[in-house]
Amino acid sequence: MLRFAHIEYLWGLAAIPAFVLLFIWVERWKYKAIKSLGDRSIVDKMVPDVSFTTPRLKFILFLLAFVFLILGIADPQIGSKMVEEKHKGADLMILLDVSNSMLSGDMAPNRLENAKRAISQLIDNLHDDRIGIVVFAGQAYVQLPVTTDYSAAKLFLNTINTNMVPTQGTAIGAAIDMGMQSFDFKDGTGKAMIIITDGENHEDDAVAAAKNAIDKDVTVHVIGIGSVEGAPIPVYQGNKQVGFHTDSAGHTVMSKLNEDMCKEIAAAGNGAYVRATNSNSGLGIIRNEIDKIQRKTYDAKSFKDFEDRFQFFLGFALMCLVVEFFITNRKSLRLSRLKLFEVKNT
Repeated sequence: MLRFAHIEYLWGLAAIPAFVLLFIWVERWKYKAIKSLGDRSIVDKMVPDVSFTTPRLKFILFLLAFVFLILGIADPQIGSKMVEEKHKGADLMILLDVSNSMLSGDMAPNRLENAKRAISQLIDNLHDDRIGIVVFAGQAYVQLPVTTDYSAAKLFLNTINTNMVPTQGTAIGAAIDMGMQSFDFKDGTGKAMIIITDGENHEDDAVAAAKNAIDKDVTVHVIGIGSVEGAPIPVYQGNKQVGFHTDSAGHTVMSKLNEDMCKEIAAAGNGAYVRATNSNSGLGIIRNEIDKIQRKTYDAKSFKDFEDRFQFFLGFALMCLVVEFFITNRKSLRLSRLKLFEVKNT
């Protein structure tokens, strides 16, 4: 397993496009300067020993040295030993609504981003509990299987958007069923689901799905996100908002939090219902409920004894810089003599 001890330094690689643009600008400036002196063939004869191609090679070596230097500073590490550890925790499955209505702006900056921020905070407070993520709209998909890799969970969380599910709708029942299929009931750990939705369920019987979950001792909690007054659903083209969703009569569609539906699902799943606000996501209350779940010991495999590999990357960077240093802008003597011989023969 490969990881970086200081992954934040990888942001330094973002400077590469700036270097490339600067080099292109310098090359164009040189070309215009040489062109202003006269015909290119005449200029070449005036400076027969100057190579106009080696600067590109030197720049490529500089870029390689920079990349290896950044990778070395980030300290790549390789896990050399796989060990099995004992953990005591529960399994949590987050069911996140990604339908278009989650883009409504009655929660800052919108419902979906507000929910993702709350889930990120929940992950930060987990210790030995495992977490998984299911996204749903008209259909449900497993975004992240149940895992203790919280870094991966946050990485997958950041990629969630409303374009992930091609079929629009709000199939909460399908999401519950998908979450149930993702659990491993053989390990005996306590299990719970947290549904984050605006409750506009039009696809299936979510209450029945919640009842089936509680029959297998899986508690279903619900966080309602949105306002009762509602908000329009924005329409985007690329990253630019171009208007709001309208109905067949041309009226702007208002998406409202369906608290009755959310409460019914939570009651059927023997869980808690909390309405999120801009100042309180409601996950704190749900977390208190989850803490009551019986936790059991389970086995988890992980890499240990990570070995540093930064020295190889720093060595490559130094080698590239040394090679770049000894490459001059002068043409090779052999090549110059060959061209002079060709000119005399002509």
